Amino acid sequence: MNSSTMQRLLDACERDRSLHEPARLRQRIEMLDRLDDALLDAHDRAEDGQVRCRAKAIYDGLDAINRRIYQQIRREIQQGRGADELLKWASGGSASCDQQSGQGYDYLDALLSGVLAFEAPAEGIAALAPEMVFYQPTPARHIFDAVRRLSLSGSDVLMDLGSGLGHVPLLAAICAKAYCVGIELETAYVACARQCAQALNLANASFIHQDVRSADFSSGTVFYLYTPFIGMMLRSVLQRLAKEVAQRPIRLCTLGPCTSVVANETWLTPIGSVHVDRISVFSSNYAA
Repeated sequence: MNSSTMQRLLDACERDRSLHEPARLRQRIEMLDRLDDALLDAHDRAEDGQVRCRAKAIYDGLDAINRRIYQQIRREIQQGRGADELLKWASGGSASCDQQSGQGYDYLDALLSGVLAFEAPAEGIAALAPEMVFYQPTPARHIFDAVRRLSLSGSDVLMDLGSGLGHVPLLAAICAKAYCVGIELETAYVACARQCAQALNLANASFIHQDVRSADFSSGTVFYLYTPFIGMMLRSVLQRLAKEVAQRPIRLCTLGPCTSVVANETWLTPIGSVHVDRISVFSSNYAA
């Protein structure tokens, strides 16, 4: 971004007073992304200090509005009223998930990050074992879509297999009455997720530090996989889940390449269409 382009961006920000209206959360987040890129570019080009200070002041002003909204949502969650408050902001101006397939991120991820308010640990992450997939959080729009499609009730137990920082169990616990469990091998991720659940007073969310191949699935009614592993490790977990069906009906919710593998399981039937780049839901065919 050259100097004149940056000046036009800053002029546009200052003229558009609607960006200061609380309800314009999405527009503000998108503008903050543009300003962040402009600031990084200006730093790399040793842009005039006054221009950078002006850009930083605009950025900080817009960011402060969003932070107040995130704090408001957090207070509502802590008092058990988080679902309505969070969904109100999440639904404002969002496109349907059908229009936002794929695994990229958007303004909903900034919203969720601001509400959950934890930082991923920068150090102490163990090397991945063979067939484990590098961790990336589920894009927020897909989590909202999964919660909507699953219609979780108070009798459900959602288990996220390979839960990372816990975005799925945390958001599901906020938006539904189900008990939500994250099972994760990385100690640092489990610690962050537990701290977040405690800070938000989420009594219906817990996190277990364990290899999913040896975890207890007996209480789960819904299982989520964002392709946390592949190959024989995925096969081993699916075989264990198939045995659970002899005890009770279960559902699987998937995203990413593992969906194609799950779709070939004869003990499962898809609920609706199956897409690798969107949430897919499957139900078990039989139970004792």
